[in-house]
Amino acid sequence: MSDAVTARTWTFLSNHAHVLICVIDDPGVRVRDIAGRVGITERAASAILGDLEGGGYLARSRVGRRNRYDVDLGQPLRHPLESGRTVDDLLGMVTRMGNAS
Repeated sequence: MSDAVTARTWTFLSNHAHVLICVIDDPGVRVRDIAGRVGITERAASAILGDLEGGGYLARSRVGRRNRYDVDLGQPLRHPLESGRTVDDLLGMVTRMGNAS
């Protein structure tokens, strides 16, 4: 595999992090829109939302015909390397990265 192809096949953040960031940016976002932004299928986006809800990272509620997601920013990140860090810390890091340019 060429370096150019390899460079496009992985990212530093997981799809779970990408989905969570989409929800933080827009709590009323549609699954279809999450899938498009992250570059995954709607089925995968829905499964990730289920994982995040099951893990206590977000709560889903119905508002009319749509879902609204409320993120628990105080939830700890799951990997041992991030022990002691929270969703809010992740959001702060991503926000700083976006403002660095």
